[in-house]
Amino acid sequence: MAVELSEGTMQRIERLFSVDERAAVVDILVHQCGNNLPFGEEGTPTSLERIRFAVLKLSEGDLTKLLSAVHHAQIDWRDVLVWAEFGRDTRAHLGWWP
Repeated sequence: MAVELSEGTMQRIERLFSVDERAAVVDILVHQCGNNLPFGEEGTPTSLERIRFAVLKLSEGDLTKLLSAVHHAQIDWRDVLVWAEFGRDTRAHLGWWP
């Protein structure tokens, strides 16, 4: 079952992507960056924020970059955490606003 997005994730999507792109971004994150990630089977909207914020940060508001970041997260989400500078502190993602 797909894991919906948290309010914080939605707020960041709204800052990064145009109105026309938001539905696609939500679909990508819900269906490709959720409980289907390695060790993400028990994920919740809040517990997945760190990874979802990381792929959003790496996307810089570009759908192609988002898809690339999600693809990397599907292989090893720890990489995207490091690349987004969320790797050392489990709460660093909470202070990130685009």
